[in-house]
Amino acid sequence: MAPIESRWHNPAVAKEKKTVSNIDEYVARFPKDIQQRLEQMRLTIRKAAPKATETISYRIPAFRSDGILVWFAAFKRHIGFYPGAAAIAAFKKELLAYQGAKGSVQFPSDAPLPLALVRRIVKFRVKQKRSAMK
Repeated sequence: MAPIESRWHNPAVAKEKKTVSNIDEYVARFPKDIQQRLEQMRLTIRKAAPKATETISYRIPAFRSDGILVWFAAFKRHIGFYPGAAAIAAFKKELLAYQGAKGSVQFPSDAPLPLALVRRIVKFRVKQKRSAMK
């Protein structure tokens, strides 16, 4: 696996490269406009999964509930959202407008974040995790 900086995190956007220990530290490293977008993602995820806990995983923000639910990260031209392959497949039609890969999607910086869609995807992941625990 490639180092995280080369795969998910764009150090050119962050103010500094040091490893962070919580989401507040992660968000604080970015310019104000990116901080606002990250906080929108964070709040949306927290509301959709109120029992989940915040963590840093693979050096980026994540929410955990019976394992990692989702990750998100800032890049120069987008916010990356990583809910996993099953979630991307389940919301394939709604995600057609965005670039992405098997388990991720990119929300461009020049457009509003699709927060209602993020909320539905997170709720899907919560149900998916609960089903896996039974």
